[in-house]
Amino acid sequence: MGCTFSGLNALYDAVNGGGDVWINENRFRVVRQLGEGGFAYVYLVKEVMADTSSAGGLAKKLKDSSHISDDGTYAMKKVLIQNNEQLELVKEEIRVSSLFNHPNLLPLLDHAVISVKSTPETSWTHEAYLLFPVHLDGTLLDNAKTMKTKKEQYSTSDVLQIFRQLCAGLKHMHSLDPPYAHNDVKPGNVLITHRKGQPPLAILMDFGSARPARRQIRTRAEALQLQEWASEHCSAPFRAPELWDCPSHADIDERTDVWSLGCTLYAIMYGVSPFEYALGESGGSLQLAVVNAQVKWPGGPKPLYPEALHQFVTWMLQPQATVRPRIDDIIIHVDKLIAKFSR
Repeated sequence: MGCTFSGLNALYDAVNGGGDVWINENRFRVVRQLGEGGFAYVYLVKEVMADTSSAGGLAKKLKDSSHISDDGTYAMKKVLIQNNEQLELVKEEIRVSSLFNHPNLLPLLDHAVISVKSTPETSWTHEAYLLFPVHLDGTLLDNAKTMKTKKEQYSTSDVLQIFRQLCAGLKHMHSLDPPYAHNDVKPGNVLITHRKGQPPLAILMDFGSARPARRQIRTRAEALQLQEWASEHCSAPFRAPELWDCPSHADIDERTDVWSLGCTLYAIMYGVSPFEYALGESGGSLQLAVVNAQVKWPGGPKPLYPEALHQFVTWMLQPQATVRPRIDDIIIHVDKLIAKFSR
């Protein structure tokens, strides 16, 4: 799916909220900013209906009615694009997002990319608007920070249920033809919605780094190119060893995500990647800790979680990708753990 270049899309003083944005033929009012990073800003927006007496607008456009917001609010990502390379990256994110349809993967509801005239104050040539369902409880990373201050942690059952949902979303990606890897599975890319009487809902988001998973590396130049790409697109504490130090002859596949999943399971339990300790050590090296799979477990007289979960993490963190389990193996194992430790 290509980008829509829509002359209807106009931004009226929406940078600080209170303005209106058109995404194709639908109008949204900016309520407030939710976050930002680099040249991207995320806003809470509310659809402005031309005729309140009848359903219309976005609802008419969406094939899946479950994505329609009850109160008309959505999350809108605005990206300021400065050059053709960034433009192609945004187009690729839109194309890749359209491939997926799964309840544990964040759907792209609508999008528009427009060209803008640069001014002395601005250096960008295009603006992209991407519309998503809104999840106001934040990410796993946000929740980890809050829980740490309150000295709380997820129950074993909730840890496994959150993790099982991430596995389901990744299985959908890994089952495509060709298989796709997310390439940046981490707590900051997992939205969490708390539900009364149920485990939290977990949704994997941000497909800006997602690519066909399988790559044949046959030269040193190709290995270095992959490492350079990974250093820009895959967060270091969750990056698989083969993306840190790629051999000159290697078959890379979707098990790079399995490594990141193992790190993320550890982080659901303990709030950080299993290798972040290396960043705080004098002479410590994150790359060495990862490549050698040197996991450090929290000490203390009474473990917070069963040893079976620690063994599960270790199983996924095999430094050799060829012996690392695949997503189907992981799902079989996590289902057994859920049966054993469910409330």
